[in-house]
Amino acid sequence: KTELSLTQNISQIRSKIMASTEGFAAVFYSEPSVLGLLANVISAFLVCLQNFSSAQSNVQPEGVENILAGVHLILIGGLSQLLAGLLTFRKYDHLGGTAFLAFAGLWSSYGATRIISEAYVLPGNVTVGLSNVSVPASLDTSCFSTREGAVAGLVAYIFISFILSFCSATVNYIMPFVFGAITLTLVFEAVGLFAQWALVVSGTLELAIVIGGLYGAIALLFKGITQRYVLPGFGNPLFNVLLLGSASRSSSKNVREEKKNTKYAEPMALGNLCDSISSFIFSFYCFGYMCNFYVGAVWVSINSIGQILSSYYGYLRGDVYYTTKSGVHSLFWLVMSWEEFTLMVFIQSNNVQLSRAGMVGDWFFLATACVILLMSFNRDILEVVHNSLFVLLTVSTIPQIPLRGGYIFWGVACSIYTATSLYATFASLVNSVAEKALIPIGAQVMSSSKLQKALMSTQSCLPKLGGKPNLRPSDAPNALFYICNGLAAFSALQGTLNDPIRQHLSIPTVLIPGAIFQLYVCRIQVQRGRRFGSVLPFCYAAVWATWTWLRFAGNLLNIDPRNDGGFTAGAVAFLVVNIFLMILASYSNLVLLSLTAVMEVLIVCFLLFTLESLPVPLEIVMLTIFSILCIYGAAASLANCIFGKELILMGPSLLRVRDVLLELCISVRSAGITSILKLARKSIMSRLTPNPACYSFPA
Repeated sequence: KTELSLTQNISQIRSKIMASTEGFAAVFYSEPSVLGLLANVISAFLVCLQNFSSAQSNVQPEGVENILAGVHLILIGGLSQLLAGLLTFRKYDHLGGTAFLAFAGLWSSYGATRIISEAYVLPGNVTVGLSNVSVPASLDTSCFSTREGAVAGLVAYIFISFILSFCSATVNYIMPFVFGAITLTLVFEAVGLFAQWALVVSGTLELAIVIGGLYGAIALLFKGITQRYVLPGFGNPLFNVLLLGSASRSSSKNVREEKKNTKYAEPMALGNLCDSISSFIFSFYCFGYMCNFYVGAVWVSINSIGQILSSYYGYLRGDVYYTTKSGVHSLFWLVMSWEEFTLMVFIQSNNVQLSRAGMVGDWFFLATACVILLMSFNRDILEVVHNSLFVLLTVSTIPQIPLRGGYIFWGVACSIYTATSLYATFASLVNSVAEKALIPIGAQVMSSSKLQKALMSTQSCLPKLGGKPNLRPSDAPNALFYICNGLAAFSALQGTLNDPIRQHLSIPTVLIPGAIFQLYVCRIQVQRGRRFGSVLPFCYAAVWATWTWLRFAGNLLNIDPRNDGGFTAGAVAFLVVNIFLMILASYSNLVLLSLTAVMEVLIVCFLLFTLESLPVPLEIVMLTIFSILCIYGAAASLANCIFGKELILMGPSLLRVRDVLLELCISVRSAGITSILKLARKSIMSRLTPNPACYSFPA
């Protein structure tokens, strides 16, 4: 009992120290909306000048002029507004943070489109969308194709801007004017890509953005200096947000209430917003309105950064569910977009269906989507419906579906998912601003206790292992770690070593989750006192990057199998490093230990490949076992972290590190325990590690 009491007291002291070092309250931060508004003003003014110049001279900007304009839009409208959005999230401004990050993606994507239009050459005879398109590689066709891709993104942002302008009317007078002008500007910018007269209207609306944005920035600047509203426009909404919920209060009675976290703004609306944009662009592509996916891949990739930020702020708020959901959705859109990009750039053959039929990585996405759907059953109906449609979306991307029918199925699924995500974005924004469920989102599907009982029923099917589970807040990103490695391993399954088309198509499905996205997992595992930090995901990111480099991109990079001795040495180094990772995993749980053990065998397979003596069946079996362990570990980690208890068994740790203070307390009396506790409290408060050898204890 004394040992347990000491442990609890030390844990409480540490938690207080961590809470005190997380930062000031939101009210102590300055007003970052000034930076966001000025970024919109400068970007709109730049495009306005170009539109008026093009309308007067009938000459479109091209060459260096267009590239420089794109760079300015990315730096000012993109990066500057990205910084404003991050600061606004810390300010606990739900609407401002979501709007600035959304428009940062808009200006960055629009600037990237201008750069691509000058540097892009369309290849001939590629199979995309619904038909076999044969296009000559000419500059005019290239520009037309680039404009087609930009229209899909602009139309998607038109809906988003309209939602943001309506929601901002519940906050102040200035934002609805600015966001409404942006909405109309996007309409005429999309028309102006094909009709010259629309550029004049668009330029006029962009002047309105400049005027309204400047006034709003000045008003907020005076407010920050004087700590009161000097100029009118802020502080009073156009209408009370509570008026939106007069008819929906009865439908929200059964929605579960959670304790509000006021440290950071809610990122749920940002995640739904990014889902809307990506799915809308893909629906345009699948129905054949875009003859290539060059621009679409860039728009979706930039938009996925916002979804990664949504996952990150979910982690900072301690919300494991939204951390995992937004991360998986961002990973899905990145993989799908660059898989289509690879299909267009590197695959010159029209007969890709046979090679695509052997790819199984999308099945892991389906399993992951089902896990997220299961973990959302204790939430509202809208959340469950949204996750169900994401399951349908993953089904539509399975490559075993015939190419023509698959694109139609995928387009229909994207269209339905877009409509649902737009409504979820609107509901999330309004409910976050009002801090209550005003927009109908449905009742709670299942109580948390029933869901926990259902998950605990799986323990009867598994052998009971001794040991006490060690659940910590730092375990929140474990689900994403398992998902990234499982998806990379399942996508790396190759039935043969002589299919270059399948190898090229596997590059994004292995490289993005296994190497690139796992670096994000490394970033979030550094925080909150995790024992081994980001060692494990960083090392495995290096493994999957090397695997992709040699196994799938070797033909593209002209790597001679007889001259890959450097990869052989690297495989030996990975074998040695992974032995130490197995020792580290022994301090965690049995699932992670088994995962590292299977990875050791996979590295052996990689070594045998460099020696040209790989038994392919062994590699297939090991990759399958590795993927099964990952999907089980993802489900168990997500369930256990959401509910704070071990509902799905992960197994005990084989090795344990006991606190030095506890070892000493066993051999002394209660008076000595009190002295140690006082010294420990002083040491922790001064952020010093206590040295027991320097202490003298009473007899």
